[in-house]
Amino acid sequence: MLHINDLTYRIEGRLILDAATAAIPDGHKVGLVGRNGAGKTTLLRLLKGEIAPDDGSISTPRNVRIGHVAQEAPGGDASLIDWVLDADTERASLLAEAEHATDPHRIAEIQIRLTDIDAHSAPARAAQILSGLGFDEAAQRRTCREFSGGWRMRVALAAILFLEPEVLLLDEPTNYLDLEGTLWLETHLKSYPHTVLMVSHDRDLLNRAVGSILHLDKGKLTVYTGGYDDFEETRREKQRLDLKLKKKQDDQRKHLQKFIDRFKAKASKASQAQSRVKALAKMQPIAAQVDDRVVPFLFPQPQKMIASPLLRLEGASAGYGADKPILTKLDLRIDQDDRIALLGQNGNGKSTFAKLIAGRLTPLTGKVIGAQKVDVGYFAQHQLDDLNPNETPYEYMLKIMPDATEAQRRTRLGTFGFSAAKADTKCSNLSGGEKARLLLALTAFFGPHILILDEPTNHLDVDSREALIRALMEFDGAVILISHDRHLVEATADRLWIVKDGTVRTYDGDMESYRNELLAERGTKGRDKVRDRDDGEVIVNRTEQRRAAADRRAELAPLKKAMQAAEKSVEKLSADIAKLDAVLADAEIYTKDPAKAQKLALDRGAIAKQLAAAEEAWLTASEAYELADSGV
Repeated sequence: MLHINDLTYRIEGRLILDAATAAIPDGHKVGLVGRNGAGKTTLLRLLKGEIAPDDGSISTPRNVRIGHVAQEAPGGDASLIDWVLDADTERASLLAEAEHATDPHRIAEIQIRLTDIDAHSAPARAAQILSGLGFDEAAQRRTCREFSGGWRMRVALAAILFLEPEVLLLDEPTNYLDLEGTLWLETHLKSYPHTVLMVSHDRDLLNRAVGSILHLDKGKLTVYTGGYDDFEETRREKQRLDLKLKKKQDDQRKHLQKFIDRFKAKASKASQAQSRVKALAKMQPIAAQVDDRVVPFLFPQPQKMIASPLLRLEGASAGYGADKPILTKLDLRIDQDDRIALLGQNGNGKSTFAKLIAGRLTPLTGKVIGAQKVDVGYFAQHQLDDLNPNETPYEYMLKIMPDATEAQRRTRLGTFGFSAAKADTKCSNLSGGEKARLLLALTAFFGPHILILDEPTNHLDVDSREALIRALMEFDGAVILISHDRHLVEATADRLWIVKDGTVRTYDGDMESYRNELLAERGTKGRDKVRDRDDGEVIVNRTEQRRAAADRRAELAPLKKAMQAAEKSVEKLSADIAKLDAVLADAEIYTKDPAKAQKLALDRGAIAKQLAAAEEAWLTASEAYELADSGV
C-alpha cells in the first residue's frame, strides 16, 4: 500500500501541500485531479523522490518499484523495440551473462530467473505495447532518432508500461497520444496488474480506466470511490450538505449571540449568558464552500455571416510536393454551424487537411471553392512553443488592437481569464493552461467563419475543458476539431470525418463503434459498457448524443436570434436618443428654431417609448433563451 502521511511542501513560501494524507491500496487505479496549479505534478515529484517534503512522509512496502515516464525522450541509433526491451535492465543483464556463462549451476540459475520474469515473451509484449501506441512493425525497427519528440515520448511511455512497476506514476500520459493511442491506453491501464496513480484531465479516461479519484484541493487530499463523474456528483452533494450544516450553525451562533447581547448585563441571567459565551467560543465554524470560478471562453462571433457552404472541396489533393500528395480525392463541403471532428491516427494527414482548410496549403490538384471569402482561425498545439517568452499577453493584444485604448485591450484579455497582473506576465512565466488561453484568444480574435482546433485541451483542466465546450456551443461559425479528448468530441461534434488511406471521408458510426473497430484492429477483445447514474449498464449511443446536440442548437437558434435582434434594437434606439439629446442640449435651437426643437422633443419621447418596449422585449427574449439553454 502507498501511504502519504501528513505531507507538507512549500514553493517560495507558498503552501502547496498542507499536511496532506491519503492511502492507496495495492492494485488500485487512481486518478489524481485538481485545478491547474493545485500541485499535482509536485506531489508526483515527491512520490518519485525527486524533491523532499518539508514535513511528513511517504511509505511503501519494501522492494516496491515506483516507475514513471522518463522526462527525456529517447534518442540514438537503437531501434524502438530494442530501446523498450533494454529498459528491463535485469533481463538485459541476464541475457548478456547467459551468452558467456560456463558454470552449469549459474546457467541453471540464469534460466530459472529468466523464466520467472517471463523474459522469453518480452519481445512479443514490447511489440504489442508499441503497436498499441501507434508504431507498426516497420516503425518498431526504425531508430529512435528518426522520430519527432512527441513520438519518442510515446516510446518512453511504452518502456515504463513494459517494465510493469508495482506503482506506476503517470502525468498527463495522453498529451502525446492521438485519440487512437488514448483508447488503447485506457484499455491497457484497466488490465494493468499493479497500482496506478495518474494525473489526467481526460474525463472519459478517468471514468473508464480508474476506480478511485484522489482530489487535491487547497493543499489537502481526499479519496472518492468511482470514476470522475461519480467524484463530481459525490463532491457536489457533500458541498450541498456542508452548506446546509453551515447555515444551521450560523443560525445557532446568531441565536447564542443574541442571548448574550441581551442578558450579559442582567445579574439574574449572567451565568447563563456566560455559559453561552463559552459554547460560542468552542463552536468550530464550518468553512464556506467556495469553488474557484472558471473564467469562461468567449469566442467573438463571425463579423459577416456567409451562406452555406462556407467551403467546398472538389477533387482536391494536398501535400508538400506535387509528386507525393498525402491526401487525394477530397470531395467535401463545410457548412455554416458545422461541428466536425477529424478521426484518424497521427501521421494519416489530419494536420495536412487542417492546413488546407486554413489556407496554409494550396491544393495540388482540384479546387477549394470559397477560400477567398472565408476567414479561418487555426489553433495548433505546437504554436504554444512559438509564443515569444519575453512578451506579455498585453503586448500581444497591443499588436492586434493598436488603435484601442488600454482599458479596451485589458477588457478583451479579461474575457479569456487574464487579470491585470497576468496580462503583464511574460509568456515564459505563464502556465501551459494560460498559454493555451492566450493562443485561443489570438486565434479567435477577429471572429473567424471557421475555427480549427488541433488538440486545444492538452493543458486545460477538466473545468476549463467544460468551459471550452460551452463556448464552442455558443459559437455561430463552423468548428473543425482534432482531439484525443473523447468527451470534448462527443459533446461538441455532430459530424465525424475519418482521415485514412490517403483521403478524408464521412464516418457513419459513432465514437463507440470507432473505438471498438480500433481495439479489434489492435487485437483487443470485448466491448466496454458505460455505467449510467442509476448504476445500470448501458451502451451509450454517441450518434444519438450528437444528433441531440445538433437538435438542441437548432432549437435554441430562433431564441438566440430573437435575443440578438432585440439587443441590436436597444442599441440603435439608445444611439438615436443620444443623438437627439446632443442636439437638444444646444440652447440656441430653442431661440433660433423653436418649432424644430419641439418636433425633436416629441421625436425623443416617441423613441423613448420604443426603447422601453425594446428593452422589455430584450429581457423577455434573454430570459426565454437562458431558460431553454439551462434545460429547465
